Amino acid sequence: MTTDPSSQGYSASDIEVLEGLEPVRKRPGMYIGGTDERAYHHLFAEILDNAMDEATAGHASRIEVYVRADGYVEVTDNGRGIPVGEHPKYPGKSALEVIFTVLHAGGKFSGKAYATAGGLHGVGSSVVNALSERLEVEVARDKKLYFQAFERGHVMGQIELKGAAPNRRGTTVRFKPDIEIFGEKLRFKPARLFQMTRSKAYLYRGVEVRWKCDAELLPEDSKVPAEKVLSYPNGLADQLDEVFKGKATITEQHFSGLVETEDGKVEWAIAWTAAGFGESDGFSRSYCNTIPTPDGGTHEAGFRAAITKAVRNYAELTGQKKGTSITADDIMGHSGLLLSVFIRNPEFVGQTKDKLSTTAAFRLVENAVRDRFDHWLAASPKEADKLLVWAIERADERAKRRKAKEISRKSATKKLRLPGKLADCSNPGPEGTEIFFVEGDSAGGSAKQARDRKTQAIHPLRGKILNVASATAEKMHANQELSDVLLALGVGTGSRFNVDDLRYEKIIIMTDADVDGAHIAALLITFFFKTMPGLIESGRLYMAMPPLYRLSNRKGKSVYAMDEEDKDRLMESEFKPNEKIELGRFKGLGEMNPSQLKETTMDPATRILARITLPDSIDELTEAKPAELIETLMGKKAEHRFRFIQENAHFADDLDI
Repeated sequence: MTTDPSSQGYSASDIEVLEGLEPVRKRPGMYIGGTDERAYHHLFAEILDNAMDEATAGHASRIEVYVRADGYVEVTDNGRGIPVGEHPKYPGKSALEVIFTVLHAGGKFSGKAYATAGGLHGVGSSVVNALSERLEVEVARDKKLYFQAFERGHVMGQIELKGAAPNRRGTTVRFKPDIEIFGEKLRFKPARLFQMTRSKAYLYRGVEVRWKCDAELLPEDSKVPAEKVLSYPNGLADQLDEVFKGKATITEQHFSGLVETEDGKVEWAIAWTAAGFGESDGFSRSYCNTIPTPDGGTHEAGFRAAITKAVRNYAELTGQKKGTSITADDIMGHSGLLLSVFIRNPEFVGQTKDKLSTTAAFRLVENAVRDRFDHWLAASPKEADKLLVWAIERADERAKRRKAKEISRKSATKKLRLPGKLADCSNPGPEGTEIFFVEGDSAGGSAKQARDRKTQAIHPLRGKILNVASATAEKMHANQELSDVLLALGVGTGSRFNVDDLRYEKIIIMTDADVDGAHIAALLITFFFKTMPGLIESGRLYMAMPPLYRLSNRKGKSVYAMDEEDKDRLMESEFKPNEKIELGRFKGLGEMNPSQLKETTMDPATRILARITLPDSIDELTEAKPAELIETLMGKKAEHRFRFIQENAHFADDLDI
């Protein structure tokens, strides 16, 4: 047996196996996003979340936070106390030890112990333990006090019974982050911890949070108190009052509310002001099961949709036509939003849970907020009129900015780096212009010959684009095909999208009338919906409807049919009985000559276009929101597509196979 020289020095013994909590210490960034100040304070958030989950579940009414001068932070709750009995799967180990030394161990997976919890991955406590120089746990349970200590993730002896605790119950966790992981310079900042603690107190009305910080950690001019009891009976409404204290608002009354249903709980508070945040576009702070979601997510999207639809509806009812064109940015810009949801089994983007991705949260929030905001507007017409006038003014300002920035297409083309394959139109402005996204170079060549060069631009696509519903942000940004589409349109994505920046009045998807063409169209619509929904909301996106058949007789008469049913109808209505008819079937746009493509699909006088819209629900059968349906049909989880087909494809029973 010969040995490959390239394999020398690499054997089975070189394969490293990380056990226990070693992976956390080896790669902390995978679990808390890094080793910087934000990650350092995230350790506190994980422990505080566990205590808050106990309160949210109704088992604790008090939480204590103590920031100590020796570098430790401790969090105490008066809940049930972590179980200390022997774990059935780990003989000789207590449940407490398992929770703090085994990844993905916790009481929140089944939903039996916690219906709506923030820490669902089962790694919070064990990760904090792994990244701490020392961590100590005290548990008061069944009138007894237990203690166990850990250092850098390793248990420092069996759980100890410290004595009786007749008047005490709950859990205390104190820990000090490890300088080997975070370095010697990082320390807990009381101001940051106090802000995090106070935010939690606002999120749960029934909890009393007792804050304490050693005085030597606070400078003389510090606004952070050494001790304070944080209790807010009105929840987020109290927090919003504090944020807006001394600031003029558009409406005298803030819009706030709390709704509990079988699906979860939604609490919100919002106010509008023309200025005064230090942020030009206001702010939004959202939470899921008390976990901050700084990058927003489906719950914020549901709130924006509810508010925008309600304002448009009010404008229509009061006859103010200009208000029906208000966008979400017009009404939500310069607003201060606080939003909290409690749901079962939430799904987040990443372990640090910065963005909520649960599709059901969109509907939960929209349904909770929409009707109540409708009633709020109707009950206070003076307040509602102030808000509507303000939003219309913002819409007018947006239109003025558009005109101010508008430059001729010729000069813009010189400045913009347009994709090489784009055959642009020559008109100087967007009015009356349209761009066709065409499947393949063959169809693109025919379309370029068939187009009106003044008003119609052609952009050929190389086959199927990336499915953005299941792609990471990095993949999307690195994809050249999607980058070319954005360059051609002249707009940004997400919060940077502005419908006024579009270089064309209409965006038209033109693909073959077959399965592959339908798939390409679905991928494009998914891309536009996920990255620039305003394109669809403003009615700019269309689907070309090319014919499937061409029917002609010997006299030179030709008609086009969209499908089989249309073909049979035209055969009877347009031609004589027994007349010889030549039937041609188009396999794709590339098979049409330019004159046929122009007549059937591109000429505004003779073509058929279908506008892509966003209804409240897809249909009475599914009752699905567009975001939910796209996630189901285009997302990563194949089982969701399979279930959807099983539930909705009733016609399959009639197939003769």
